[in-house]
Amino acid sequence: MLLERQNEVSTVAGALRRARTGAGSLLVVSGPIGIGKTQLLRSLPDLVGEGTTVLRASGSLLERHFAFGVVRQLLDPVLASASDVERERWLGATSGRAESVIVGEGDCANVTPAAVAAVLRDLETLVTAISADRSLLVLVDDLHWVDLPSLRWLAYVAKRLNGLPVTIVGAVREGDPLAGQALLRELATSAARVLRPRPLSPVGTAELVLEQFGEHGDDEFVLACHEICDGNPMFLMSVLVTMVFERRRPIAAEAEFARTTRPAKLRERLTSYLTAQPEPVRDYLTAMAALGENADPELVAALAGLDRVGGVDAARIAGTLGLFAAGPEPTFAHPVVREAIGESLSTVEREKLHMRAAELLHARGRAAEQVAAHLLVVTARQESWGTEVLRTAAQTALQRGAPEVAARYLQRALIDHPADDAHRAALLVDLAMAERVLDPAAAVRHVSQAVPLLPSVWDRAAALVRLAPSVLDSAPLPIGELMRSVADEVGDPDELTGPRRDLALRLEARLRHSSFHAPEGLISAAQRLEQLGPRPPLDTGAERELAAVLLFAAAVRTTGTAAALAASATRILECEPATISHVHTALPLLSVTLAGADATKPLGSWLDSAYEQARLRGSTVSLAWIRAEQSVVRLRAGDLTEARSLAKAALELAELEWGEAVSLAVMVLSLVALETEDLELAEWLLVEVEGQNGDGWFGFHRETVRHMLLGARAMAGADFSLAVDHFLSLGRCLDQAGWTNAALHAWRSWAAEAYRRTGELDRARELIEAEHALAVSWGAPAAAGRTTRMRGVLRSGAEGIRIAREAVRVLESSEDRLELAKALVDLGAKLREAGESGAPGYLTRGRELANDCGATRLAERAWDELSSVTADPGSAPAQRARPAALTKTERLVAELAAEGRTNKDIADELGVGGRAVEKHLTNIYRKLCVRGRSGLVAALRSGLPG
Repeated sequence: MLLERQNEVSTVAGALRRARTGAGSLLVVSGPIGIGKTQLLRSLPDLVGEGTTVLRASGSLLERHFAFGVVRQLLDPVLASASDVERERWLGATSGRAESVIVGEGDCANVTPAAVAAVLRDLETLVTAISADRSLLVLVDDLHWVDLPSLRWLAYVAKRLNGLPVTIVGAVREGDPLAGQALLRELATSAARVLRPRPLSPVGTAELVLEQFGEHGDDEFVLACHEICDGNPMFLMSVLVTMVFERRRPIAAEAEFARTTRPAKLRERLTSYLTAQPEPVRDYLTAMAALGENADPELVAALAGLDRVGGVDAARIAGTLGLFAAGPEPTFAHPVVREAIGESLSTVEREKLHMRAAELLHARGRAAEQVAAHLLVVTARQESWGTEVLRTAAQTALQRGAPEVAARYLQRALIDHPADDAHRAALLVDLAMAERVLDPAAAVRHVSQAVPLLPSVWDRAAALVRLAPSVLDSAPLPIGELMRSVADEVGDPDELTGPRRDLALRLEARLRHSSFHAPEGLISAAQRLEQLGPRPPLDTGAERELAAVLLFAAAVRTTGTAAALAASATRILECEPATISHVHTALPLLSVTLAGADATKPLGSWLDSAYEQARLRGSTVSLAWIRAEQSVVRLRAGDLTEARSLAKAALELAELEWGEAVSLAVMVLSLVALETEDLELAEWLLVEVEGQNGDGWFGFHRETVRHMLLGARAMAGADFSLAVDHFLSLGRCLDQAGWTNAALHAWRSWAAEAYRRTGELDRARELIEAEHALAVSWGAPAAAGRTTRMRGVLRSGAEGIRIAREAVRVLESSEDRLELAKALVDLGAKLREAGESGAPGYLTRGRELANDCGATRLAERAWDELSSVTADPGSAPAQRARPAALTKTERLVAELAAEGRTNKDIADELGVGGRAVEKHLTNIYRKLCVRGRSGLVAALRSGLPG
């Protein structure tokens, strides 16, 4: 199907009509590569009727030395197909020279000018004789490659077409080196019209998409195809054929593929075409490909070795060739053009080109990253200026949030600096700074290599504090020994001032952080905090980092009170700007400290701000860390659904590569699995935990999480005796490490609950009384309220009700809504059992809070208790207990979930995120008073409210 060539076709049709009356003419079709000249010529025979003969020929670059080769292509077939009478009559009008040329007798290339003129006259006579019997349509493609004798004959005949029923249509490629030869210019002068087909419009692109795919393309897909190919039919067909071959469809989702696909055949064709261009044009194109399409034309010309005039001329020719898209500035018509230019160069040529580009840009004072991009391509060893450029470029890349680019620059610089000296050490430290957000293990390795090469102890200290404490905990033992050695050289921070004191404090923070798995490390840190007084100095970042470490140690050791430690931790947040760089310090410990103190509210907005920065910068490691911290905040608020979602997001971002951020997220998910008795979640986490190894702080985390998960699995499986064993093992592990804070690991409460379910109430009471004393001493409302609630659960009658009321009172001041929900449900149940008033109110509020938190088991228990309450149908509690009406969206989500659709399926169908679906389901469960998807099925069968 010929698209948007109606004007050209109608012009040729008119010429054919006039030719039948004896008014022959020449038409020239001119245009850049791929515009559709050949396709237009192929369609023209459809215009002729009976009595018209079509003669076809095509020039060839490889056959230009065959004299009269195109003449033979045109006339030999018509003579061969003619009858003997016709042939004899036509040739009889000539002197015999025409027949000699057509059958190929003699050497036509080395005849005298007079003989050539005679041949031209004879051939013109032959065409006149043939056209006397039938009108002729002569089609010659690639005129610029036609051999000179044939071209001379065409120019000769073109001037003598008046009176002949002959129409000649020839196609020439603009910009080709041979398109400017004198005979072609002469032909163009003799032409009645020069036709220049235009690029396809968006409508034409859409029609071609329909033709190739057999279905209409989405607007977004068609627009992408049109823009990337700039309306060039050859480029467009190459893209569409490739997509059809790969069984893709013309839909919006495939628009990006259309933009990025690079058809191999198109690239090969362009590569062959480019090698045939004059050297100045090739040099200009390769320079432009190397510098980028938006490069200064003067700079491109300089790299190509051309002066200003030569550069303008080369750019004009390249544009005429069809290699540039329409527009005021030179840009390649398709990305594959640039690839074809690259393939036309050898490896040596490519390296020399990029080295010259780097030198040119550096000499002209261009930005370091512009120069470095070329140095990355060069494998030969570079001069010292190149190394400095790469290092400066890496610093710029880090500042704009591109650590992976910075790492590539520095790795390249290290190749050119093999000597073990201070300069190499500086490069290694810079590389570690880039790698700490990409590959923490590599960062540790490179700092370890750099430290021995650094000349002063302060340089060594500065290198070591670039590493995050969390990275050092799982690092090989030598880095820990190296840090202790440097810390010993630095000396006591209290005897130093200024930057040196800051380095010493940060070293101390890292060393103390790595000793938290041992009681002596915690004791020493708590003593150090006590030395700093009730208001530790927080004026500098180093002081705040050390304070964060010491406060954490005091929290897990239960040294001091929750209120005092929370106040100091909050002061740190007030002094410390919320940035993504906090994840490379000890500040993430604040999330655990404040969670244990039941005081995470100030941390929420602080982390939100840091997360937004990390999202804009695209820092995966920072995003994983912040999501893990946020999951701790949400868990402390009692929001199990959100905590689960955030913790899973942290694991996905970290790709489950075990580290402290992953440890934190796994700890949160383990607590969620324990609270919800989610066997599937516990099993999945166990697989991940069991597959990890490690010692020290890392091994301690793994062991505590393992016992917690084994206990959670046993509780979910109703094996309460086994659950007790694992929770007691967890307690022994924590006690041995000196972690005594019941607010952080409530192993006694978990074991007491397991004992209660086995009926061993005395043991349960013994454990919970011990934990209650610790919690009250610590002073955090969540821990005190939890243990008070558990004490009430283990008591009956009036005593149990009194304690349960006390638990509610304490938890009203807590951030932990889930513990408050539990206390409300427990109190409501006791009041219902005792026949006292007020039970429905407590149960209704507890159920609402439980649903908000994603605690479906607790909400279901509250509903069961409410169902047992005797109340008038019109009473307020009864009305509040009825299922609430769903919104339109909630109803749709409920129906899809009841059909068995996964959260991802629902999110894809509704065009929302997975977290939005989780929130909708939480609201649905709360409103309908059902537990999970199985309850939705029953609710649908009975008719949803609203």
